[in-house]
Amino acid sequence: MSQKNFLSVLKNEVNRIDKAKTSKRFEKIIDGFSNEKSPKAIINKKKFQVFNSNDYLGLRHNPALKKAEQKASDIFGTGPGAVRFISGSLKIHRDLEKALAKFHKRDDAMIFSSSFAANLAVLFCLIAGQNKDSLVDSNVIVISDALNHRSIIDGIRVANLPKEQRAIFNHMDPAHLETILETNKKIYKRALVVTDGVFSMLGEYQKLKEIRTVIDKFDNEYENGVLLVVDDAHGVGIAGKTGRGIEEIEGVKADVLIGTFGKAFGADGGYVVANKTIIDYLRESAATYIYSNSIPPGTAGAALKSIELLDSPTGKKLLADSKNNVTYFKKEMKKVGFQFAADSSHPIQPVLIGDPFKTSDLVKKLFKKNIIVTNISYPVVPKGRDEIRVQISAVHTKGDIDQLVKAFEEEIII
Repeated sequence: MSQKNFLSVLKNEVNRIDKAKTSKRFEKIIDGFSNEKSPKAIINKKKFQVFNSNDYLGLRHNPALKKAEQKASDIFGTGPGAVRFISGSLKIHRDLEKALAKFHKRDDAMIFSSSFAANLAVLFCLIAGQNKDSLVDSNVIVISDALNHRSIIDGIRVANLPKEQRAIFNHMDPAHLETILETNKKIYKRALVVTDGVFSMLGEYQKLKEIRTVIDKFDNEYENGVLLVVDDAHGVGIAGKTGRGIEEIEGVKADVLIGTFGKAFGADGGYVVANKTIIDYLRESAATYIYSNSIPPGTAGAALKSIELLDSPTGKKLLADSKNNVTYFKKEMKKVGFQFAADSSHPIQPVLIGDPFKTSDLVKKLFKKNIIVTNISYPVVPKGRDEIRVQISAVHTKGDIDQLVKAFEEEIII
């Protein structure tokens, strides 16, 4: 059968990926977690230190979140039942959206099954409109940071714009963004600039204040203005004095802010906050909101509790512990001779190795020492910039970090 030929192509492609040492399908199966301040992953009855989680504040194991999750499940059930426009919105979902709007000082918010789904829908709708009858035309230039997350890249792709209407500005380079806006101001009615708030491979903070200044400068140069969309999945909940993310650090706001509950907030699902007009439009247009179930009620209950907790004394202490742990880890790693791929104050700490085979080998050796970390190699990062992305949690103890640094030192290969 001719299908066998295609299956052979797929098999050869998988083999190519495996030989390049960039395979991602061999996930560790975690049987559970230990019940302690810094929970350890249990794999085959052994405890492992977890240094590859986006749970920056350790909230996914927080008793208050678990209790809130159970309470919401008891009231609303284990799932939403159907999409919201068919079976109605559960109060827990709407309460969560109101809390998000207040947290980010916006008119309104809407939640999605994931932040990936949020990016796909938001970008498509703001670029191309919902369908051929939409009054939102595609006379737009879309400008994206060179190192934006895959969900942003795919969100732009699904809008299916001609190549000339898609531009990339050099990574964290507001001057290059300004050049692109200047070049296209007489060609398109509007522009959409999209960027990550925190870049997930290096823990870098976008120069949002400078980008906001450039956008404001050109807003009147385009008939329908310039819109700034920021995906701050790795920023909200952890970055900034009160965990408001890149906007708090840079002191400016995006026109549309996309976030997630699946990282610092310790739950799951994505969201977008903006002014009422934009949110109303997205509720009528975003396919992954209209035609896809929302997050389970229990998850919404946990997320709602995490927002409340972040502004409490407990949350403030977790933020302080996170910063102290990151500072300590960086200092200790430099003592034993390791370098970082970027100088980041974020919990994402990219330890530079520079070779995919050495990086993969080091991860395996650390695993034998009961430590879980993740290697990041090309094409996720440029060739020669292979790294081990260590992620520090607020609930890691000094002893946990010492154990990690000692393991790195014992297997040093640089």
